[in-house]
Amino acid sequence: MYHRVILAIEKLRVFSLLAVITLSSLYSVNAFAANSIDGIRVWPAPENTRIVFDVKQKPEYKYFTLSKPNRLVIDFTNTKNTVALKNLAANDPRVKLFRSSVNKGKTRLVLELAQSYQLTVFPLAPAGQYGHRLVLDLYDKNRAGKAKSKPKSNIGDIIIGIDAGHGGEDPGSIGGKGTYEKRVTLAIAKKLQKLINKEKGMKAVMIRSGDYAVAINRRTSLAREKHVDFFVSIHADAFYTPGPSGASVWVVTKRRAESELAKWLANREKKSELLGGGGGVIKNTSDSHLALALADMSKEHSLGVSFGVANNVIKELKKITKMHKKTPQNGNFGVLKSSDIPSILVETGFISNHREEKNLTWSKHQQRLADAIHKGIKNHFLAHPLTGSYFASVGYKKHKVRSGESLSVLAKRYNISMSKLKSINNLKSNSLQIGQTLKIPRTG
Repeated sequence: MYHRVILAIEKLRVFSLLAVITLSSLYSVNAFAANSIDGIRVWPAPENTRIVFDVKQKPEYKYFTLSKPNRLVIDFTNTKNTVALKNLAANDPRVKLFRSSVNKGKTRLVLELAQSYQLTVFPLAPAGQYGHRLVLDLYDKNRAGKAKSKPKSNIGDIIIGIDAGHGGEDPGSIGGKGTYEKRVTLAIAKKLQKLINKEKGMKAVMIRSGDYAVAINRRTSLAREKHVDFFVSIHADAFYTPGPSGASVWVVTKRRAESELAKWLANREKKSELLGGGGGVIKNTSDSHLALALADMSKEHSLGVSFGVANNVIKELKKITKMHKKTPQNGNFGVLKSSDIPSILVETGFISNHREEKNLTWSKHQQRLADAIHKGIKNHFLAHPLTGSYFASVGYKKHKVRSGESLSVLAKRYNISMSKLKSINNLKSNSLQIGQTLKIPRTG
């Protein structure tokens, strides 16, 4: 009887130990499976690569870098990886290979790198269509060196910076049928680029040429580095109901421009290049009042050009699409904040409107929008050409009608047909009024 009791006790101990081990194992598995990497997206760009890890819950992680060879190591705590890594780096110039290992409840991801990069890593909370994310940016270390580009050499060309809104991880607004704003804006931007580059005296510079993200501040910096004379940002509007429709054109608010101007003036020795043509004087003068006056002139000129182009673009857009707003609108957009570069933001239509979503994905309508934006910009700079530009020799000059002058007299004087003179000035009859201002084509 005694031996049976001892044996029963020993069996109970073994059973208890096995139960503890089993429960511990289950706990370990459950803890390990508490979070998961459900997606990995790689977004190569000219200056950087963005890698986004989609995780089920808020990520717990640590990371470090190694050299010889260059690697980035990320340890995810209590997380399992469900993503195939084999082809993730296939189209990226910076990451050569992704590989992973599991140890003590941690998933270790190793990124084999082509060289050493500037690194930023940060988590993002759920927003829109996305859940928790861990974002990793690899920046080229020679990016600052690339920024020191040569001054603009061909002063005959008016340089137009074309900014396709959103991109990469940021899809922008999403239409009812799943249309991404970032794809619409890039398609229109590329069509506009072709039109501008075909136009003698104009040259296009793309701020974003592919499906990747560019930070807002970096967009204006790139425009400045490329000596852009005018900046146009292309977007598609959205509302929480499908009712609103139509295009609109926006310029920066005067308050926003003045706020940015004040920041630059506070550090003008380092930021003189941001203050327009008077930058050298602004940098070297000890007279703060003179610096402010010169910078303010640059700002006022920039705002004037922005409104001028906006009105011309609206005039052309009216011909091919409905307008949500028929006059230029003031907006506090970060992409329009620079006071030295004249800028507009074009909302090409409402992607949340079913009819306009369809139109915005239609190549022919995209071309019409690009044509309207191109003509609006061109017409402004023909009428108000930049000094030294090709347009200054072949654009328009102004003539104020005086007593005794008629359309036929002016046509003969300037060696132009009456019909062309009427067309250029949108005249519906041959009659003129004293004091009326006409545009006269320069002969070049």
